[in-house]
Amino acid sequence: MENNHLQPLISVITPAYNAEKFIGETIKSVLAQTYKNWEMIIVDDQSKDGTVACVEKYQQKDRRIKLVVLETNSGSAVARNKAMEIAEGRYIAFLDSDDLWLPEKLEVQLAFMQHKNIAFSFTKYMRIRENGSETSDIMSVPNVVDYNQLMKRCVIGCLTVMIDREKVGRLEMVNIRTRQDYAYWLTITRKGFLAYGIPQVLAKYRVVENSISSNKLKAARQNWNLFRHIENQPLGKSIWYFVNYAVISMKDIFVRKLKQM
Repeated sequence: MENNHLQPLISVITPAYNAEKFIGETIKSVLAQTYKNWEMIIVDDQSKDGTVACVEKYQQKDRRIKLVVLETNSGSAVARNKAMEIAEGRYIAFLDSDDLWLPEKLEVQLAFMQHKNIAFSFTKYMRIRENGSETSDIMSVPNVVDYNQLMKRCVIGCLTVMIDREKVGRLEMVNIRTRQDYAYWLTITRKGFLAYGIPQVLAKYRVVENSISSNKLKAARQNWNLFRHIENQPLGKSIWYFVNYAVISMKDIFVRKLKQM
C-alpha cells in the first residue's frame, strides 16, 4: 500500500435514523478497512434513540468520522445529499447504518475502478439476518449494466456502490422516501455511464424486519412511480418495465424461498 497522501480520498455516505442497535457494527466495518484514506460522513435524520451518542463515541476516537444532525426528519435522500454536499473525496461509497463491509472492500473496489478507468462500480453482497448471522443468499452481479438493463431490474446494492465524482460530476438524489438510490443509478447511467460489477462478495446487507425496503407492495408502487414520473417514461414503456420488474422480483422471491427450505 502507498502512503495515504498519494491515495485518493473516499467519502463514505451513511444516513442514519434510529440506528443505535446496529450503527456501531457498521462503523467498525469501516474502521477495519485495509484502505485507510477515507472519511465517513454520518447524517442523522433526527433519531429518537441513542444513535447520535453512539456515533459521537466513535467520532472522539477517530476524526475521519464526521457527524451531521439534520434539523428535521427528512428521509434518506436528503440525508445522503447532505453528506455528498460536504464530502471531500473524489470517490463516494454508500453504506447504510445497519449494513457491513468486508475489510478489503474499499481497497479491492478502488483498484478495480482505477485499473479499468471507470466511473461507477458495484459488487456482490451477502444477505445476513437481523442478528448478524450469515445466510447462503448471495446477490450475484452482471459484468456490466446500462440504463435500459437497469430499468428492467435493479441489480445494484446501494451498500456496494462506489462512484468517481471526477468523471460523473456532483449529482443529487431525487427527494423521494424510498428507491432514491435506484433513481440515482438511473440518473448516472442515463448520462451514458456504464455500471461495472465486481464478482466478489464485499458487503453484507442486513435484512431488518419492518424496514421500508422490506415492504414488497410499497416497493412495487415506488417502482411504478419511478418509471412513470421520475424517469418520465411513456405509459407503454412504463408498463413494459414494470412487468419485467414484477416477473423478475417474483422469480427472485421464489428462488430465495427454495434456498431456505
